[in-house]
Amino acid sequence: MNNKVNKVLLAKQLGIARSTLYYVSKQASKDWYTKQLIEQVLHNHPSYGHKRIAIELKLNKKRILRVMNLYGIKPYRRIVNKYKKTKVASGIYPNLLLFNIPQYENHIWVSDFTHVSWKKRNVYIGTILDLYTKRVIGYSVMLSHTVWLVKNTLFCALNTNQRPSIFHSDNGSEFDAKSFKEILINLNISISRSRPACPWENGYQESFYGKFKVDLGEVNRFETLGELVYEIYQTIWKYNNTRIHTILKCSPNEFKRRCDIIKELEN
Repeated sequence: MNNKVNKVLLAKQLGIARSTLYYVSKQASKDWYTKQLIEQVLHNHPSYGHKRIAIELKLNKKRILRVMNLYGIKPYRRIVNKYKKTKVASGIYPNLLLFNIPQYENHIWVSDFTHVSWKKRNVYIGTILDLYTKRVIGYSVMLSHTVWLVKNTLFCALNTNQRPSIFHSDNGSEFDAKSFKEILINLNISISRSRPACPWENGYQESFYGKFKVDLGEVNRFETLGELVYEIYQTIWKYNNTRIHTILKCSPNEFKRRCDIIKELEN
């Protein structure tokens, strides 16, 4: 039985359309190319909204807005920190996501961290997303955002997944730390970075954090730090296992399950 028949039968067994078994579809590739065009425009005009970007690219504004929402791309809104100096990254790394579309599981990982304010304290949450399956494959919670936050997140991901081909992040000092970069280099993982002053180039994580914080809810309802950390882990579990992803039309782990079945059929 050939692969095409296998996938038709598989789709029937899963009760889904055969097209949903594929992530890198023609539409996905078209959207990724549009995303790259949008990022190039924003690099030259950081404050442009979807209407101006559409005029610049001579494309339909609804299409531009849809792709921006799809990949969490937002215009740059500068926040002035009067007395804060920005540390310049010690190494210059290209944004490899401008030329690569995720083709398989563990091809490209993207990472960042955020924080929530709980009882006048900041609780930092580091995450790593696999761009192909959209799964959160690594996460760590700490009361500080030192290099150990991103290291622990990376170790968490590597503990249960094959190392990626590409690791993407912003140029934050935590990701630029020598000890962190050495881990990636020693594992033969290509380092990819968002260009300076281009936060939309890591919009996947920004988009995730926006939804994550809504699902987490008001954090000051928790009496103890342990209760908050437990709910953070539960919210990540729900995202992976029960929350329907817009692109995948199912949860990330359900999509991974379908991919695993296809691999078995093709082997």
